[in-house]
Amino acid sequence: MDDPGDKMRTLVVLRRTPYGSSLAKASIDVAFASAAFEQPVDLLFLGDGVLQLYPNQDGHALGIKALGRQLAALPLYGISRVYVDSESVARYRLDLSRAPVDSIALDADGVRQLMQQYDHLLGF
Repeated sequence: MDDPGDKMRTLVVLRRTPYGSSLAKASIDVAFASAAFEQPVDLLFLGDGVLQLYPNQDGHALGIKALGRQLAALPLYGISRVYVDSESVARYRLDLSRAPVDSIALDADGVRQLMQQYDHLLGF
């Protein structure tokens, strides 16, 4: 069995609004695909990307599936570390206790330190 310490760690950085383009969904799909191949992957919601964490979203009127169910499935793929930019959370007045996934809020310095811990950064 491979040593998990030998695997390259990836941080997927989600910066896009949930419904402005297909990038929000694509970023979640990339995280799922990486995790399905047993690659360590974590998520960071940054800037407008924190809007993906609003609870009870309904994209039906736009013909788009809401991302909440996908986000709720993260633990099923072994994705347990989800981080958020605390400044963006405050700007959008997001209540993280109601978000579809548990997350850890980081200030700007914490975000910089987090990014330095990964072998790969994938930004969307």
